Amino acid sequence: MTPTRDELLAAYSLPDRSTTRVRMNFVESADGAVTLGGRSGTLGGQTDRTVMQVLRTLSDVVVIGAGTVRAEGYGSIEVSEEDAAWRRSHGLAAQPRLAVVSNDLGLEPGDAVFAEPSRRPIVVTHAGAPSGPRAALEEVADILVCGAEAVDLAAMLAELAGRGMHQVLCEGGPHLFGALLDDGLVDEVCVTVAPRFVGGGAGRIVAGASEADRRFRLAHVLTDDDGFVFLRYRR
Repeated sequence: MTPTRDELLAAYSLPDRSTTRVRMNFVESADGAVTLGGRSGTLGGQTDRTVMQVLRTLSDVVVIGAGTVRAEGYGSIEVSEEDAAWRRSHGLAAQPRLAVVSNDLGLEPGDAVFAEPSRRPIVVTHAGAPSGPRAALEEVADILVCGAEAVDLAAMLAELAGRGMHQVLCEGGPHLFGALLDDGLVDEVCVTVAPRFVGGGAGRIVAGASEADRRFRLAHVLTDDDGFVFLRYRR
């Protein structure tokens, strides 16, 4: 039976909001492909989209790599009015913030992700990033400098926590997931397995990480009427 929104809010609930927590959210096909036709969104279904909205509702900040912003054509990450009301009733701002991670600042102020957000986005970069793009992006986002020559992800989390953003939802992409894994910073992984067999040369949900036996425990398994499986792993 397909879980309801309220059941999903309970299933993905957090034990507390004061401890910094990094939660990943990905969708993949049953044969492990992370994209179909070059995008991950084409793999999902209605319940998967509801899970994504629930995870955003529970988060303080949604972190996304710039490559994923470009590949997926990210626009607004705002939750519905119903979810915004839930957030307000739990003492949270109506909308989570967005943070885009970029080493080279290959973003444009006119990109859809910066268009009329209810809360000013954050761009996370490093001290050596190009000054021209940085100056342009300062018009549409707060610039968070973490690291000297590359983004220091641990420093990023500390800076976000210092601004009251402890519950971090990361929506990719695979290279950002890999970097967070290598740094030992991932606390939870939420994976939707789509009932599709894609083949081809699509990558996995993790890219660029060193090989290691990183063990997580299974927190839950949910299914819906369309054959999707929703897995939640905790470290």
